[in-house]
Amino acid sequence: MSLYRSLPRDEFSTEVIESMQLISKFFKRVLALCAVGLLCVGCGGYLPLLDYNPWQVLQLPTEANLLDLSFSSPQHGWIVGNESTILETTDGGDTWQPKKLNLDAPYLLTSVSFDGQEGWVVGQPSLLLHTSDDGHSWSRIPLSEKLPGSPNAIVALGSQSAEMTTDIGAIYRTDDGGKTWKAMVEEAVGVVRSIARSPEGRYVAVSSRGSFYSTWEPGQAAWTPHNRNSSRRVQGMGFTQDGRLWMLARGGQVQFTRLDDPEQWEDAKSPELATSWGLLDLAYRTPNEVWIAGGSGNLLCSLDGGQTWQKDKDVEDVPSNLYKIIFVNSEQGFILGQKGTLLKYQAVS
Repeated sequence: MSLYRSLPRDEFSTEVIESMQLISKFFKRVLALCAVGLLCVGCGGYLPLLDYNPWQVLQLPTEANLLDLSFSSPQHGWIVGNESTILETTDGGDTWQPKKLNLDAPYLLTSVSFDGQEGWVVGQPSLLLHTSDDGHSWSRIPLSEKLPGSPNAIVALGSQSAEMTTDIGAIYRTDDGGKTWKAMVEEAVGVVRSIARSPEGRYVAVSSRGSFYSTWEPGQAAWTPHNRNSSRRVQGMGFTQDGRLWMLARGGQVQFTRLDDPEQWEDAKSPELATSWGLLDLAYRTPNEVWIAGGSGNLLCSLDGGQTWQKDKDVEDVPSNLYKIIFVNSEQGFILGQKGTLLKYQAVS
C-alpha cells in the first residue's frame, strides 16, 4: 500500500496543493531571472571581450599608490606617488628603481613632468622640486605661504618654464626656473577633484563633490563654471585628441562634447550596464583607440573613438583600482594604480 493511500484524504490533498505551490514559486523565480538576463543582454549589459591583451603587469619595488608618470627620453622616465615615492627607469619602463631624495617629511607627490632634461615634481603639503640635469640632482624651490591651496599638478613647457595648478584651482606660470610665478587667474575655482590641461593650454576642473565643472582658456581672467548635464556626479574630465571634452560620471557613464558644436554634449553612454564599478580615467592612444580604466582592475577599449566598447578581460584579475592612463606616445603607454600597480603597453604586431 502506498504512503499516500494511508493518509486521510484531506491531509493528502493539502500536501499535494502545498507541493504544487512551492514548485510554481520556484519556476516563477527561474523565469524572472531568465527575463532579467535577457534584458541585460538585449540592452548591452555585458560587453564583448577584446580578442587581445596589450598590457603587461610589472613588478615594482613599492606598494605605494602611483599617481603620475613622465619621460624625459624614450628610455628615461619617472613615477611619483604617496609616501614620497619616486621611481626611475632607464630601459623604457621595463624595470623601475627607487630614487631617494632628502625630504624632511613624507609627502604626497601628485605630479611629475619633464621637457627634455628639465623636470618638475610637486607634492603636498606645499612641495616643489626642480631638475635641469635629467634628474641627476634635484633642488627644492620655496613656495610662498600665501599660495592659494597646495600644489596639485605641474606641466613642463620648455627651458625654465612650467605651469602649476593647486588643489583649489589656482594657476601659476614661471619662465625663470621657479624664481618667480605669475598668477594666470584672478581667483581660484574652489576645491577640485581633478584638473586637466590641453596641449594648447586650456584647463578643465571638476569640483570636489562632482556637482559642477569649470573651464579656463589663456587670456581669460577667471574660470567659467558649468552645471553638470545630468543627475550623476562627475568623476573626471579631460580633453580628446581633437580638442573636445570628455566626461566620466558616476555609475560608469562616459560622454563627449559634439565635434560640430563644442558647447553641446553628445548623448551619454554606459558601456557596461551590468556592473556597478566606477570609471576613473580615459586616455587616447590614437585618434580612434581610446582606453578607460576603472575600479577593481576594469579596463575598456574603444576602436572607433568612443562609439562602441570592448572589455579587456585579462586585466580584470589585477587586484587594484586603476587610477590613471598615460600614453607617452602611440607605442608607449602605462596604467597606474594603487599598491604599486603598474601596467605597461605592449605594441600589438
